[in-house]
Amino acid sequence: MRPRPATRRAAAPFGLAVAATVPGVYLGVTGTHPPSPLAAALFGLAVVGAAFVLSWVAEAIQVDISAGLAISLLALIAVLPEYAVDFVFTIEGGQAYAEHGPACVPPDAAEGTQSACGLALANMTGANRILVGVGWALVVLLAAWRVHRDRVARGSTRPMRKPSETEVRLHRTDAVPLAFLAVATLYSLTLPLRQSITLVDTAVLVGVFVLYSVRVATAPPGDPDLAGTAAWIADQSRTRRRLSCAGLFVFAAAVILLVAENFAHALVDTGTDLGISQFFLVQWVAPLASEAPELLVASLYAWRLKTTDALATLISSKVNQWTLLVGTLPVVFGIAAAAPAGLPIDGAQRSELLLTAAQSLFAVTLLLGLSITVRGALVLLGLFVAQFALAALLPAAAKGVELLILSGIYLVLAVVIAVRRRAQVLVLLRDGYRTPYRELAESAER
Repeated sequence: MRPRPATRRAAAPFGLAVAATVPGVYLGVTGTHPPSPLAAALFGLAVVGAAFVLSWVAEAIQVDISAGLAISLLALIAVLPEYAVDFVFTIEGGQAYAEHGPACVPPDAAEGTQSACGLALANMTGANRILVGVGWALVVLLAAWRVHRDRVARGSTRPMRKPSETEVRLHRTDAVPLAFLAVATLYSLTLPLRQSITLVDTAVLVGVFVLYSVRVATAPPGDPDLAGTAAWIADQSRTRRRLSCAGLFVFAAAVILLVAENFAHALVDTGTDLGISQFFLVQWVAPLASEAPELLVASLYAWRLKTTDALATLISSKVNQWTLLVGTLPVVFGIAAAAPAGLPIDGAQRSELLLTAAQSLFAVTLLLGLSITVRGALVLLGLFVAQFALAALLPAAAKGVELLILSGIYLVLAVVIAVRRRAQVLVLLRDGYRTPYRELAESAER
């Protein structure tokens, strides 16, 4: 039985999240147009507030459904803001394609104008790389810091050497999302070789997501350990809880639908007004706003040393983004373009896609043994940061070379790790695809 949280303490974050949506909703409803940087900040704040509400709903519904399906749905709901923002750029890319052809840019556009199609892919690749390079690494490093701090407080001077102190271990059930992420990642390595992402890719990637969802739906019910606002919502009677979750989901979804397009436009306009790269804002700032709550919730779990739950949720989010999000982009694009055309991939975006897929493959190999060490997390974070450092150091004539350099590093490291741990590869694939879920869950409980 979960302890009843203090109502006032649990309700305060909820009130702040709802309040954060008010300025953006007001601007969206009234059509008010403040300066672009202010508009981007207010619309982005609304996305963050709505995303927090969605994350609490996703946690609370774990009480009513199986553990595996709960994690899958939690991850899917938590990334809905990212879907909404990316779909806005994809729709605009489709409309630009219909008017201007595969270049997706008017012939008389000013020099440096970003392709609308390129912005859609930029948002997707940025979101995926942040989730792994920052999110996965942050869970491990925060937990390690918490363990170190607690040891220092107890007066211990012994260096951290035990596995429980230097790594995050996953349950055997987490082999399922990792196995499906592995196959989606291997397929995604073919995307940089294409001229566009097509409906064929949709069929493959959405098919992987459907098979993954069917697999996790067979998981036995769990007993989630909720805290704070999520526990406050879940601690109601079953009928009230389900009505509350449904109502809050509708509220958050409505906010996101109302402000997502405005947020996207405000970001692009901010780049124009301030002389900041539109590509940079769309690839890195927009995903940070839409995924900030998910990363924060995972960080809070890690600080409470619930590292397995934190990392498992982020892995499921990666599966969702790397299958369903990427797979649905051609559908949205085709509808907007009023033609069965694939989402065009230009030269710059091929490098971005290659780097994103290479990072994903490396991250999967790090977790072949269902654990990741502090050293592995530091490598993940370090390689993510290295992109920006190399971009700043390389001359303008070599722009984009850093993406190829890092892609090569990721791929070489992934191959080396996979060869060294080839026995673990077979175990991961067997547990991910064949071993009955109940057997996986029982071994996790032991």
